[in-house]
Amino acid sequence: MAFVNYESREIQLKIVYYGPALCGKTTNLQTIHRMVSDDSKGSLTSLATAQDRTLFFDFMPLVADAVEGFQTRFQMYTVPGQVMYNMTRRLVLRGVDGLVFVADSQWDKMPENVESFKNLEENLRLQSDDIEALPCVFQYNKRDLSNVAPRHYLDFLLNNRRVRRPAVEGVATEGRGVFETLNMIAKLVLLKFIREYSGKQVEDARLVLA
Repeated sequence: MAFVNYESREIQLKIVYYGPALCGKTTNLQTIHRMVSDDSKGSLTSLATAQDRTLFFDFMPLVADAVEGFQTRFQMYTVPGQVMYNMTRRLVLRGVDGLVFVADSQWDKMPENVESFKNLEENLRLQSDDIEALPCVFQYNKRDLSNVAPRHYLDFLLNNRRVRRPAVEGVATEGRGVFETLNMIAKLVLLKFIREYSGKQVEDARLVLA
């Protein structure tokens, strides 16, 4: 959940990239970290396991409209894709403010996408969170490959809810869709924070990466 530091005048918000192994979570964060200016980001840290890893860093956008007089700091995380590291996934999800679910668009990866999304829902329930109450954006990655499922099928499998969440088509290895996804989830997280903590009813938020 959002942390407000009144001494440093900072609002800290946590965004977690979730999805199956090798879907593009790591590539998303590496691309973002590479493109954000050095004076606005922390180090990209990797906690490696035998077959997988968790990445995280924080950054402060050049402009992020939230509460006047406060700077917004985003803490960016990925979870390991391997099922054997589910306890690490749960630890990373603690205090999450927004989610990006990265799906692998290849036809043969559909069962893994569904399994990973169900795992996300279950891990959130275990910490008394509900995905319906959290900002969430889907990124349908690897759209440059030849054996990809159509977008409407991915929506049917993963985003078939009363209120559909935003979905972005991406090719993370080329940077396509990476910042569109980031700006969308950051905007949703900011809007939720503003509504809940300042009582303002707003329709938009502005994010400009440093």
